[in-house]
Amino acid sequence: MADLILLVQVATTLFMAGLIWFVQVVHYPLFVHVGRQRFPRYETSHQVRTTVLVVPMMLAEAATALALLFWRPTGVPLTAAVTGFVLLALIWGCTHLWQVPIHTRLSKAFDVAAYRRLLKSNWVRTILWTLRGLLVLWMVCVAWA
Repeated sequence: MADLILLVQVATTLFMAGLIWFVQVVHYPLFVHVGRQRFPRYETSHQVRTTVLVVPMMLAEAATALALLFWRPTGVPLTAAVTGFVLLALIWGCTHLWQVPIHTRLSKAFDVAAYRRLLKSNWVRTILWTLRGLLVLWMVCVAWA
């Protein structure tokens, strides 16, 4: 059971780490090319499509991060599971405190200041998910060595 939990954790975390890098380096920088008139519709569509893709993955990642606090493969220390859980809590906090309000504002109209805040603040999530990705890979190495 613990190996399956870790496997799902690895899959969801690496998916989200890859996705956040794509969003940060490719997707968000392209927002400026949509045009002010069409941007609110584009942003609303972006939010809906992104939500459908990321919510199931984020929920599975959160569930398995929580489960790893109680069921860990042999060799995976509790400190690693706690660190992973804290990193994920920070990601969720950044998402709800920064990204969601900025996207809500951008769905009304393109705002250069909000757009710049989105680009800068999303680096925090990008770094945190990268750290989580490295952590879960380390957990796999420790558990399955």
